[in-house]
Amino acid sequence: MVGTSASPIPVAPARLGRRARRFVEVNGIRVPRQSIQRHRDAWIEHGIPASEIDRAAAFQDRWGGLALPPAPFYEGGPGILGAGCPEGSAAKGWSFPAGDCRVSMAYGFRIGPNGAFGIDAYRWTPLHAGIDGWVESLALADHAGRCAKTVTRIKGKDVESLDLDGYEQVPEVQGLSDTWWRGKESLIALYRGEAVGLDAPRCLEAHVYGGLDEWGLHGG
Repeated sequence: MVGTSASPIPVAPARLGRRARRFVEVNGIRVPRQSIQRHRDAWIEHGIPASEIDRAAAFQDRWGGLALPPAPFYEGGPGILGAGCPEGSAAKGWSFPAGDCRVSMAYGFRIGPNGAFGIDAYRWTPLHAGIDGWVESLALADHAGRCAKTVTRIKGKDVESLDLDGYEQVPEVQGLSDTWWRGKESLIALYRGEAVGLDAPRCLEAHVYGGLDEWGLHGG
């Protein structure tokens, strides 16, 4: 099978929260996706384990062809989600592309050995424990941006001065390098991926969504 055609209106993959499901189905577009199983024999001949091909194929079946609105950082994130040829070794682990960049970038987006979604920059830097966390973070940014009275961007070393006392980490985004924090009237998104992956502290950035009511903090 060369490709899979589908309705341009996506059905959100299972296991996403309500906010993320609505975000995908209202704001996403599903485009025809290519099956990667046609490469299976060739990839195995090049030493790629069948289990890694299966992992990439499962990602493609669940997420391939899904185009979501741009993320507020990482120059918008992948334009269209889709798996590619796995790369790696038994010693270092295997990863595969998660989708092409929207613009020319110094790194790409990948799914790592343990399923984390991250950037392949100066070093591999996992952003979220899974692709679900990335999509949840997009949905939360969209929701917070619409509900907040103020949105403040803080960059570089000033981010380290943020006081998170009294805030709780938002679990559904599965944060690793990137995290979200919920306070009494605000949400804070911390984007550490570029600072870590590019060894560039100046790239550290936080977005503070202020003036949120209960719906703004928890709804969506």
